Amino acid sequence: MKLKTIYQEIIKKGIEADIRSKKEIDNYFKEKKSTYDKLEKGQKEVFDLDALTNPFADTRILNGEPESDIKSVIVGVDVNEAELLLVDRLRERETQIDLAISHHPTGRALASLSDVMDLQIFAYNNEGISLSASENLLSERKAEIERRIHAANHQKIVDVARWLKINLLCMHTPCDNLAYQYVKKLMDKEAPSTIGKIVDLLNEIPEYKESAKNNNSVMIEIGNRNSRVRRIHIEFTGGTEGPSGIYDKLSSCGVDTIIAMHQSEEHFKKCKEHNINVVVAPHIASDNLGVNLMLDYLTSKEKIKIYEFAGFRRFARKSK
Repeated sequence: MKLKTIYQEIIKKGIEADIRSKKEIDNYFKEKKSTYDKLEKGQKEVFDLDALTNPFADTRILNGEPESDIKSVIVGVDVNEAELLLVDRLRERETQIDLAISHHPTGRALASLSDVMDLQIFAYNNEGISLSASENLLSERKAEIERRIHAANHQKIVDVARWLKINLLCMHTPCDNLAYQYVKKLMDKEAPSTIGKIVDLLNEIPEYKESAKNNNSVMIEIGNRNSRVRRIHIEFTGGTEGPSGIYDKLSSCGVDTIIAMHQSEEHFKKCKEHNINVVVAPHIASDNLGVNLMLDYLTSKEKIKIYEFAGFRRFARKSK
């Protein structure tokens, strides 16, 4: 499979699993195209053209020729300089590795992470929160993330890949979308009536079972196994943690339980204040779930040898 084909298929599958409707994603592309068309020549030269066909700013080919043939990949949750040096060492030992895939973004994909946070507006709107309230709350959080990321040394890891001639790709929100839909469908189907039943359902998923073996289990942060559940909100996608001010709105809409990959102390306190139960499905295990689902899809298209590293463990399912 060509590198560009892998990239295109990741985008395609991510769109299929997106919270947004096809119309909403089409509108995203129309807005990007309109913005691009209005730019001066100099501004067009630095515009990220991938944004015209890819609605996930945190998913990009970071190094390599799009026409490269890919028969084997090494996949990690976080691929940094040390991991790329390991790839180079493995290749010296004659292990064929055509592409390194990172789940978490780096390079220009990290620099524009805040762009994918708009997806959260639609997630909140689906719970009954108005678009205006969602947009206003999220705008402050987006600005915070932009300030935090702006000063980072974005290209440091990409430079290592360039010098070592390693094809490098990151796939973030498309995989998080798949994990979100997987857990949502499970909860909708099983309709757990208590926190304990949510925990038991999650613990049957191979990625969480493996995580528990390494002392990183599904955790009840607020509530207990007997706490009743009626309406669950899942915080698995949208780039990063959303605005802490959203929880009083969610509570007012009837949400009594959050399933999250991780939660800051500020968000934990807000959930406690508004009497929302919180179940944390371990972050890295949740990332593993989304990445595995994406790899199931890619390998259904063409056989690819997969190596694990950097916190990733392969659990294969039959792709639909």
